[in-house]
Amino acid sequence: MKIEIWSDFVCPFCYIGKRHLEKALEQFEGRGEVSTAFRSFQLDPGASAVSGKTMYDILSRKYGMTIEQAKQTTANVAVQAEQAGLRYDFDAMIPANTEAAHRLSHYAAEKGKGGTFTERTMQAFFTEGRDINCFKTLADLAEEAGLVRSKALQVLESGQYRDYVLKDQEKAAAAGVSGVPFFVFNEKYAVSGAQPPHKLLEVLEQVRTESSADKQGKEGGPDCSGGSCSI
Repeated sequence: MKIEIWSDFVCPFCYIGKRHLEKALEQFEGRGEVSTAFRSFQLDPGASAVSGKTMYDILSRKYGMTIEQAKQTTANVAVQAEQAGLRYDFDAMIPANTEAAHRLSHYAAEKGKGGTFTERTMQAFFTEGRDINCFKTLADLAEEAGLVRSKALQVLESGQYRDYVLKDQEKAAAAGVSGVPFFVFNEKYAVSGAQPPHKLLEVLEQVRTESSADKQGKEGGPDCSGGSCSI
């Protein structure tokens, strides 16, 4: 079974959704047959890499809310993250343009470290307040994920893998994806939002059953909605 996951490194629901999928897979008997691939999705491709703004500033401007309302909203998200076993520090988060991180994630995937790099980068952004706009920071994270730091810097400075990022985003646009996380199972079944583990487990079981039965004529599939970040 192949699972493609469209996400962005600065989307709080994407990290929660990632953890929920991992918990679902822990309970899934067929987990040994599952491969996962992270796909690029930029919520704000035009974001400045040197804005000097806080996450509260960004949310206030984007959604037309006050700073206090933004703080309350993020506090609620932090509770959801905690329930998933994650710790979010919105006070420390540094808004970022994620193109460089996405480019490096494709390099990491080619080296068999895609999942490890994605996890490390999300942890660095949401929990540690690391600046993922910075090439040095990204290269450090790549090294921590098991990649050669000098090679990672070369990728970042050369602009490599930009076409990979664009291809992922074009594929998402063609499928009508406007928010993340967005999961696609076997290029057939779509699930949007940070669904709870038991819901994702239901999808895994259904996909496995139908794949085994080879029901080529069956249309549609699970289509959920829930917590997600949108453009």
